Amino acid sequence: MPFHQVLQLLFFIFSCLFFVTIQSRHHYGHSEQEQFHIVSHVSLPPSLAPEAAVARPSYSVFNVLDFGAVGDGVTDDTQAFKLAWDMACQIKSAVLLVPDGYSFMLQSTIFAGPCKTVGLVFRIDGIIMPPDGPDSWPRNISKRQWLVFYRINGMSMQGGGLVDGKGENWWNLPCKPHKGVNGTTMSGPCDSPVAIRFFMSSNLTVKGLKIKNGPQFHFRFDACHGVRVESLTIKAPAQSPNTDGIHIENTNNVQIYNSIISNGDDCISIGAGCYDVDINNITCGPSHGISIGSLGINKSRACVSNISVSDSVIQHSNNGIRIKTWQGGSGCVSKVEFSNIHMEAVQNPIIIDQYYCLTKNCSNQTSAVVINDISYSNIKGSFDVRSPPMSFACSDSIPCTNLKLTQVELLPAAKGRTVANPFCWNAYGTVLKQTIPPIYCLMEETNATIDNTLLCG
Repeated sequence: MPFHQVLQLLFFIFSCLFFVTIQSRHHYGHSEQEQFHIVSHVSLPPSLAPEAAVARPSYSVFNVLDFGAVGDGVTDDTQAFKLAWDMACQIKSAVLLVPDGYSFMLQSTIFAGPCKTVGLVFRIDGIIMPPDGPDSWPRNISKRQWLVFYRINGMSMQGGGLVDGKGENWWNLPCKPHKGVNGTTMSGPCDSPVAIRFFMSSNLTVKGLKIKNGPQFHFRFDACHGVRVESLTIKAPAQSPNTDGIHIENTNNVQIYNSIISNGDDCISIGAGCYDVDINNITCGPSHGISIGSLGINKSRACVSNISVSDSVIQHSNNGIRIKTWQGGSGCVSKVEFSNIHMEAVQNPIIIDQYYCLTKNCSNQTSAVVINDISYSNIKGSFDVRSPPMSFACSDSIPCTNLKLTQVELLPAAKGRTVANPFCWNAYGTVLKQTIPPIYCLMEETNATIDNTLLCG
């Protein structure tokens, strides 16, 4: 065979062995972090009958740097983010990329839908931050929210970056709790922004992010359906006021998993209108615990049902698992399960408080949010002896009913201290297995007890 034919044959064989596709910087393949995708055309050993090839989505990537963002932590990059969003929102499969190695300062902004994108990804690998405190906030822009995602369906917010809320100057406003003389609250402007808010949106995923020092709530979901939050790290100082980690309101079909939260308020708070909520594997604290409420403020109606909190740790916190309602409200909290929760030096491990009041001057009311069908299973650990380990302070007019306790074992964190007995007021339920310490104040269910299941219907 002539030499040139040998060279042609070798080249043909080599080209058949591997075909390399180098994706451009504006396209993702099946992996969001791969920039090079190698496809081998070498036949595999004989196997089962081949299946039809599965098409993998190809994403158009909109890097905010390409839209004019500077990323120096000082320049206002809001407009660049808005332009990138507007473009990504019109593409079938898109990633809005906040790249690593940059810090982006954004003013209060609404990212609005609906979008044409199927599976829009808002990927944060760098740092994003708001203006530094109320004095740096533009006067003509609302101080109640920072980044808002409105009417979005099917978006994923993810990445290995950081959201820095820069909340320190907000926490020091005179109106904040305990900033006045002798722990009082002073008058003056008090609006503080929620860091990230999703409003009237559905099929959302928030995963893998770190967020710290929110001026107020770190995440808030209002009127949303289908929310999955996973693998977040949320941190703020224990004395930072109103810095709830995740708050949900009028939101359903929620999953909050595998996250670490420490802050100055509730790790997770569940407001009115929420149902079908599953919370699992949360490390919470220092904080104010995991709470349902507060509900029924200003005589409002509030309904919450089908809530599960499980396999979690609450440590060095003011409260553990709590239900709190204002007097004078209406509605119902029902079908709530707390299970497999470990407490470490928690002041109020188990608490129902139907006399919630911020001023301590709230007058007695005849109506109340009904509390029915609440179960506590395998709640163990230690408590701060300054408060009873279990407290069920139910409404004078409408008792708590169908409370169920089993395998509750709470021991004092400090040895040799006098331990307060569990407290009950107008609370009915069943102890399926004796608790530690024993709870004798829970009243047995009787036919004379008000049927709260009817009120919750």
